Amino acid sequence: MNNRVGILGLATLLLALALPAISVAAQELRIITSYQPNMVNPMLEAFQQRHPDIHVRVLNKNTHAAVDEMLAGNERRFDLFWASAPEAFVVLEHAGLLVDLGHGPHADFAWSAVGWTWRSPRGASGEFPVPQDWNDLLDPAFARSIAMSHPMRSGTMHSLLETILQDRGWQAGWAWVLELTGQLNTISARSFGVLEGVASGDFTIGLTIDYLALTRGADGLVFRYGRPVIMIPARIAALRDGKHSKAARSFMDFVLSEDGQRILLRPDVRRIPVNPDVRAELAESLNPEVRAALNFSWSRYDPELAARRYWVVNQIFEAFVARDLLLRRDLWRRLRALSQAPATERARIQRLLTWMPLTEHQARSTSQNRETLVEWSERSHTMLRDAEALIRLLEQP
Repeated sequence: MNNRVGILGLATLLLALALPAISVAAQELRIITSYQPNMVNPMLEAFQQRHPDIHVRVLNKNTHAAVDEMLAGNERRFDLFWASAPEAFVVLEHAGLLVDLGHGPHADFAWSAVGWTWRSPRGASGEFPVPQDWNDLLDPAFARSIAMSHPMRSGTMHSLLETILQDRGWQAGWAWVLELTGQLNTISARSFGVLEGVASGDFTIGLTIDYLALTRGADGLVFRYGRPVIMIPARIAALRDGKHSKAARSFMDFVLSEDGQRILLRPDVRRIPVNPDVRAELAESLNPEVRAALNFSWSRYDPELAARRYWVVNQIFEAFVARDLLLRRDLWRRLRALSQAPATERARIQRLLTWMPLTEHQARSTSQNRETLVEWSERSHTMLRDAEALIRLLEQP
């Protein structure tokens, strides 16, 4: 009898010890995000002060890789997806991977816009003219001085490409991107590599999104919005295979609350809140062009369009820009050196260097596989070799 009482007592004690662990596990919230700690930590600290019973685990992963993991099945059972590229959420929504916890399939929590950054001492000292608009970046003075990240590894850069394409149209947009290739110093793996290179002086100009540059004012970085300013919504969403929907909803509620929105105003975060009352606290510090853009629907980014051609835009960039960066950049250098050549011949070469041989319909109608990427790369290379042959003729004495 005493042994039975002892065994029952031990079992009760073990169960009591196990219950807190079970409770904690039940309150674990898993978030996958493209955001760095300076954005994530202030929000998490404030949230956990209000919800000390919820343990939050965060994985930082670039947007493209995060989307791929969700499309592959979300085996690690993340509860929330949190990122700046709104088209990524549309892709996941169309795949049936998002759930509505009271805010729709996804919720906008902040606004951003893209442009470029440079170190203020350089621009202030007159070492180079500060670019005023997108076309200024094509000035030969910036040849091999501009850095950008790869859209397949950076949701920010995918949004930047889409901003150009949506503003200028398919053919004119790609023409600008292909001419920009002649200006590039490098294509970085991550957005932060661009900022670090500008801060260290490795690059003169970096293409980026506003909040990434604005939070690095201590590094002497200055940011200019590309014109027209097109506002991009940053989003958060609950994932279908997440385990802790109650905790996920609590976090989403907090991010969208006035207290959560006010965290976005911090100088180490520098986001534009979607809540108009909180946004009003920015007062005169909000860029006038941004303030105006927020009032007009024509200045809003189209995530649905970006999502429909998400794979296509990334792969065209890989095939026509990244794979042939060195050759395309060298051909632009050689063409510019032929300033005395006949204008008609130079225009012919420039057309080869800026022409996108795929219409949007053609690009979106092809199979999304490696064979397509190889075919596009071959088309790009053939056009560049044709341009090189014409340049070589003009280079002959």
